[in-house]
Amino acid sequence: MEIIVLIIALALVFDFYNGMNDAANSIATIVSTRVLTPFQAVAWAAFFNFVAAFAFGVSVATTIGKGLVDVSIVDNFVIFSGIVGAIILTASATHFGMPISVSHAIIGGYGGAAITKAGISAIIISGYTKIVLFIFLAPVIGLIGAYIFSILTLWIVKNKAPRKVDKYFRKLQLLSAAVYSLSHGSNDAQKTIGIITIVLFTNNMLGETFYVPFWVIILSHTVIALGTLFGGWKVIKTLGMRVTKLTPFGGFSAETSAGLTIIGATMGGIPVSTTHTITGAIIGVGSIKGFSAVRWGVAKNILWAWVLTIPLSAFFAMLTYLIATGIFG
Repeated sequence: MEIIVLIIALALVFDFYNGMNDAANSIATIVSTRVLTPFQAVAWAAFFNFVAAFAFGVSVATTIGKGLVDVSIVDNFVIFSGIVGAIILTASATHFGMPISVSHAIIGGYGGAAITKAGISAIIISGYTKIVLFIFLAPVIGLIGAYIFSILTLWIVKNKAPRKVDKYFRKLQLLSAAVYSLSHGSNDAQKTIGIITIVLFTNNMLGETFYVPFWVIILSHTVIALGTLFGGWKVIKTLGMRVTKLTPFGGFSAETSAGLTIIGATMGGIPVSTTHTITGAIIGVGSIKGFSAVRWGVAKNILWAWVLTIPLSAFFAMLTYLIATGIFG
């Protein structure tokens, strides 16, 4: 029982770091446009992170729990090592202000631990193929969606006075930030939900049927909301202020496009990267002013962080598995 409690506690630590690192995704634009203060913004985002618990079901959690790794080889060592690998990478990235994909950290860690135990056959290829595909599709969809959305919105307000337009979009950005925070909670909290559920299932605490207990849903959404409330200010600065300079109009377009993209993925049970999606959307908005408006050097550094997330978290998880089984196995 002690090991089960420890693993669940670690999963919640990961969930908290998820909220901290991905708080930037939810509120970077609304802070950088000065619609809300940082504290007001994190409180706004945290509220909708929690509300998401009641909105979009548990399809993503089911994918994480039984759609990535053969459950017959999963044991406490695999789950423990996967979480630790993800926590090491996420904590490091948050410390250095890099907006990595927390989703891919847990997916890479879980897969790395499983491969260390049982080889590549432990991996469900179709599950990982879908995720790898959306590594590329999510930011592209976010970018194109934000670009088109921006053009259409500019056309609608083309005859309005700039000051009035700015005033309208300051108010509308409250709505778009809520939509994005709702999408963040709906997709990202479910990754922790899936991990906790597979712990319970592996240890015969759910019977023979894989299902998600309601208390796991509420607990996971509460912790990710607390992580968001605590905030990851370095990452907020990187995303909201260094990639491109945003106006309330740009923030509204980026958040709306990214939020709708993520909600669509959640409803399809696809664990996407909220970081990839909002970054693509921010670049799409910046491109409206011309490609020179985007700080491509910063964007390149972020891209490298994305590319390295899965292999690095897998590497840390592999080391953790070897050490843990060597000491306790």
